[in-house]
Amino acid sequence: MASQTPRRIRLGLAIGFIALCLLGTISARITAQDPLTRFDQSVLETLHRESSPTGVGVATFISRMGSPMMMTALAFAGALLLAALGEWVVLGGWAAAFAGASLIDHWLKLTIHRPRPVYAAALLHNPSWSFPSGHAMGSLVGYGMLAYVLMLLARGKRDTQRWIAAAAAALIVAIGVSRLYLGVHYFSDVVGGYAAGLLWLSACVCAVELGRRWERRALRLHPTG
Repeated sequence: MASQTPRRIRLGLAIGFIALCLLGTISARITAQDPLTRFDQSVLETLHRESSPTGVGVATFISRMGSPMMMTALAFAGALLLAALGEWVVLGGWAAAFAGASLIDHWLKLTIHRPRPVYAAALLHNPSWSFPSGHAMGSLVGYGMLAYVLMLLARGKRDTQRWIAAAAAALIVAIGVSRLYLGVHYFSDVVGGYAAGLLWLSACVCAVELGRRWERRALRLHPTG
């Protein structure tokens, strides 16, 4: 029954559905040369005109916070911590989140085949396809899962949980903006990355919540000791 489904799982499913619709809409529009592509070009040119060496340096630093190397380091560090704590259900969701995000990003890039903006060549030595932004998707999944785990550890501390969520959101947005400022992605690439990341993050969090619920039920039915 719907009333028996935890509120967080229902919310996660709703968010995932909205993210899927957004991802599908953006993907269809950029492949059909929709007016969205003209908006992308306008944003790109505006940011390029306003860029400065200092701004590029700051944006490069922020961008590195969402790089594949940073996400790999975060994935391994989090996995070691969760294993040490014996949080096996959460560890499974953690591993699936990072591995799945990488695979989905790679698959979408190969499927859409969107070329990078012209300014990307100056910064990227091994350019790949542009849609979606891997930094946007990876940071949303990686820092989103980190925030979820930290909020689980801070259960009952509402103010702490709010600060965790706000800090993660600010960092994720900053990484997406940095990719636009550097001219390596279009606006719709970043939004598409967020949509894909939100879809996968919601799926992983829902799976963890269900797993933890089943684990608690099993412990009640078969208590140890």
